[in-house]
Amino acid sequence: MNINIYIEFERLVNYGLRHNLFEEEDKTYIRNSLIELFKLDEYIFEEVDDENLENVTPILNNILDYAFENGILESNSSVYRDLLDTKIMSLLMPRPSQVIKEFKCKYKDDKKSATDYFYNLSKACDYVRTDRIAQNMTWKTSTEYGDIDITINLSKPEKDPKAIAAAKNMKSASYPKCLLCKENVGYAGRVNHPARQNLRIIPFNLSNEEWNLQYSPYSYYNEHCIVFSSEHEPMFISKKTFDRNLEFVEKFPHYFIGSNADLPIVGGSILTHDHYQGGRYEFAMAKAKDVFTFDIKGYENIKISMIKWPLSVVRIRGDDRRELSELGEKILSHWKNYSDKEVDIHAYTDKTPHNTITPIARKRDNKFELDLVLRNNRTSEEHPDGIFHPHKELHHIKKENIGLIEVLGLAVLPARLKDELANIKECLLDDSKANIVEDDDNLRIHLEWFNEIKSKYNEINKDNIDYIIEDEVGLVFSKVLEHCGVFKWDDDGKKAMEKYMNDLKLYVESLVGEMYEMC
Repeated sequence: MNINIYIEFERLVNYGLRHNLFEEEDKTYIRNSLIELFKLDEYIFEEVDDENLENVTPILNNILDYAFENGILESNSSVYRDLLDTKIMSLLMPRPSQVIKEFKCKYKDDKKSATDYFYNLSKACDYVRTDRIAQNMTWKTSTEYGDIDITINLSKPEKDPKAIAAAKNMKSASYPKCLLCKENVGYAGRVNHPARQNLRIIPFNLSNEEWNLQYSPYSYYNEHCIVFSSEHEPMFISKKTFDRNLEFVEKFPHYFIGSNADLPIVGGSILTHDHYQGGRYEFAMAKAKDVFTFDIKGYENIKISMIKWPLSVVRIRGDDRRELSELGEKILSHWKNYSDKEVDIHAYTDKTPHNTITPIARKRDNKFELDLVLRNNRTSEEHPDGIFHPHKELHHIKKENIGLIEVLGLAVLPARLKDELANIKECLLDDSKANIVEDDDNLRIHLEWFNEIKSKYNEINKDNIDYIIEDEVGLVFSKVLEHCGVFKWDDDGKKAMEKYMNDLKLYVESLVGEMYEMC
């Protein structure tokens, strides 16, 4: 493969200019930066066609292939390619201070314009890896709880054996402390830590503390953002969480925001650095209707309800975010100590806490809305992975933790399902291959589900097989969420829910009464 690197450089310069990564006056500087990186003595100007590329990947792939062929790239694996392509894109990027200045300038006039600018920049510089995100398999499934989103995650690169071996021989490093620390901005990366030279963040205040906004490099929905503390401190759900989340949606009313829970099993993958996730997308959970509503004395201005969702959610709405946060704190305090043995809810095992909350905030119809999802991470002999966690019979589709994104109604399913589901389809279409499901080590976990599908549908053919499998996967994920609900929607669950609401009402009203007495 004979690649003219100067053509690719010129294509890259044109791409960066078209996507507003730099100005016309910067072109010579960028060309010289590129030949320096590639250890070339001169820049040869080449005529290239004007292109309107959706992303920079086709250009970068050619440049990276050239780098490998010419010994610049140590390995042609995704790990080493990512380290170099991030460095390349950093040469086209404005300085962090310039991005912050431009964001603030736009924010004064229009908040959406500011986030549009920042999101488009994050995509254009390939920090948000749009080409890889497009590889994900996505669809919606209609359930009794609404249309839930399903994603088979194919975007994250596979582990590279050479990089794994190299990482073992490296000295341990604690800088940056984690993937969320602000010190990642501009960091060159290493084989066991991704390069972040093209990362830009926007600092701003939440509750008189410095927090930062960035976008997820592997997003699952529109404008999937991460809001993280400037301090490397562990996740902890408290009134401060509600204060910050509600203040965030006041600053960015076109975004929602939420936090993973702060306990293992029911939390996210990163518990060591306080952060939230948000974005510009309406999930099925946001559309869920009220089932039970109740009033609490002292909070007459707040509408309180339990919504129709597979997980158990207290939704509170009002005009005053501070009052909403205050009530949220009381709901959290009550839930942390709430037990109901009849439905397997135990707040503690000895001194180990089990109850916490996954909170989500949004603005709707000019009112603040706070969803408080009741979580419990207790395990048992029957359910060693978690009583309120997907049970073993559903592990063939999803066995990983159910974090914030899944709670909202978006399944993030493992990449293995791409091939497994393709094989399941083949076996459903050809009865002579049905025995393969039982004999194949990778497919055997789907056997019971496979037989259920066969008996459920009178006719399975090439025209409906894709719909059937997508629908059935979505219905399994709906059950996954039901398993995570502390109160089920059967008669016993509804009674337990009403019992909880009455207990919560008495608890909060007793606190309000004590406050009045003190006054």
